[in-house]
Amino acid sequence: MPIASDQTFPFPLLIGDIGGTNARFALLDDAKSEPRQLPPVKTADFETIEAALKSILGLNAARPRSAILALAGPIQGDEVPLTNADWVIRPKDMLASLGLSDVLLINDFEAQALAVAAPADEDLVQIGGGEILPHSSRVVLGPGTGLGVAGMVFAQGIWIPVPGEGGHVDIGPSTERDFQIWPFLEPIEGRMAREQILCGRGIMNLYRAVCAADGIDPALKDQAEVTTAALSGADAAAVETLSLFSTYLGRVAGDMALIFMARGGVFLGGGITQKILPALMKPEFRAAFEDKAPHSALMRTIATFAVVHPMAALAGLAAFARRPGTFGVATEGRRWRS
Repeated sequence: MPIASDQTFPFPLLIGDIGGTNARFALLDDAKSEPRQLPPVKTADFETIEAALKSILGLNAARPRSAILALAGPIQGDEVPLTNADWVIRPKDMLASLGLSDVLLINDFEAQALAVAAPADEDLVQIGGGEILPHSSRVVLGPGTGLGVAGMVFAQGIWIPVPGEGGHVDIGPSTERDFQIWPFLEPIEGRMAREQILCGRGIMNLYRAVCAADGIDPALKDQAEVTTAALSGADAAAVETLSLFSTYLGRVAGDMALIFMARGGVFLGGGITQKILPALMKPEFRAAFEDKAPHSALMRTIATFAVVHPMAALAGLAAFARRPGTFGVATEGRRWRS
């Protein structure tokens, strides 16, 4: 399979992180320059990515010759719909309308994985114990508009990101309290996927289920109200919601650590992680992460971190664009050139 490290990309180069709600872009003038941030956009404010880019690129003198974009969703075919937004990315249209000569699309958490190959200490907050083993497999996952998951494997001298749709794997109840709450959770097409709980709308799904299990009316109207009330201790149902959210995220993070044998660390990205970091620093997350009998002793040695870099995906894309030979990124079916 062709990998992107076989070839370089022409500069100036546009990098972009396109999620379900927000799209963030930056320009790299050359392989030695720092990314120049462009104004972020809401995907709902523009009908197409071309319209959004024409709006923000009009403010810059340098016009990009190529683009590497990270998208929330699987990359298949010449039309790539986003999982949690209305945009459909059509690279051939981008080549024609934006004057680009080269476009590469990758998964958004693939970009997050690129960012943790060599993260700066100031971009991480460790949660609990454990240590990073160099050149060992890593996992990135994070709750935001959805739940993104990716692996990072070191082989033959390069880092290889492994994209996936781990947010859509089933999740089930384990404790007596779980069994009380589960009947009130809203499933998706009859099944309970991790993303139904571990994302922005998942917080509300969980909060309403907690209230229903206790026979009370939900007083809080949105995710921001729930997390604010939980962190301040102002609402008992919200406090339990965030505690359970941290527990379930710990379980899923532990599952992924076992799947990848992630002795290089597990890294929590996504917009929600930074907002609820005080809750994640409490015992629930790490206790659930380590509770993987018969491998609890192993789990205690694996480090977990919150990624606090404000633009981690763009940092990962920039690292790849500057040094493509350091990474093994598959390009087959994901790269378009004029």
